[in-house]
Amino acid sequence: MGGGNPEGIYSIIDWDWDKEPPYETPVKWHTGDKETDPWEWRMRVLDERNDTAYAKFFFKKSGYITKEWYPYFFACRRGGMNFADMYQEGRISNEAKRIYTCIEEQGVMPLHDLKRSAGFGKEDKSRFDRALVELQMNFFLTICGKRHKLSAEGKPYGWDSTAFCKTEDFWEREVLELAVVVDIREAQERIREQVLRLNPLASEKNIHKFIYGRAGKRAGI
Repeated sequence: MGGGNPEGIYSIIDWDWDKEPPYETPVKWHTGDKETDPWEWRMRVLDERNDTAYAKFFFKKSGYITKEWYPYFFACRRGGMNFADMYQEGRISNEAKRIYTCIEEQGVMPLHDLKRSAGFGKEDKSRFDRALVELQMNFFLTICGKRHKLSAEGKPYGWDSTAFCKTEDFWEREVLELAVVVDIREAQERIREQVLRLNPLASEKNIHKFIYGRAGKRAGI
């Protein structure tokens, strides 16, 4: 997990942004210091490395997945299905389909452009946000950096906007090729073992939800 709540699994920083650290450390939330502010680390990872993804992967919250572990999570979340398969089964909402179609057609898109292009207005914020999380949790979209907002004259203004792309466009081909051939049971067990190394007290219920993105037993597992 990338935030202060480990969700019963594990978090890089184990205190919330509005709390004081429980031990002596230079690390503090929302100071703007790229070296010591966990909020700044999100984009540093994407700007400076090519072996780590950051998005809302776990419990509908943000977290990191390294290149080594991504194929295992991908295999478990997708279950060998592509976007069309999941949509036909009713596991992808119409709102998520609108967003995904925009990125399929246009490639990398900043949040403000994506919302407008997919036809969401101000009154649709909650629906848009839910659909965007849905696509990240199912490993169809991921954060790939940030983009400036541009005025009609082409000049940047305001805060930077988070940019999204298809998962297949974020990673080199071999990462997802491995995800296609890996056995889901093996992937599940490898992730489970790693979680228990980091947190021996993690419950099986939380581990399952961490791996698959939802509670309950997955078909075939």
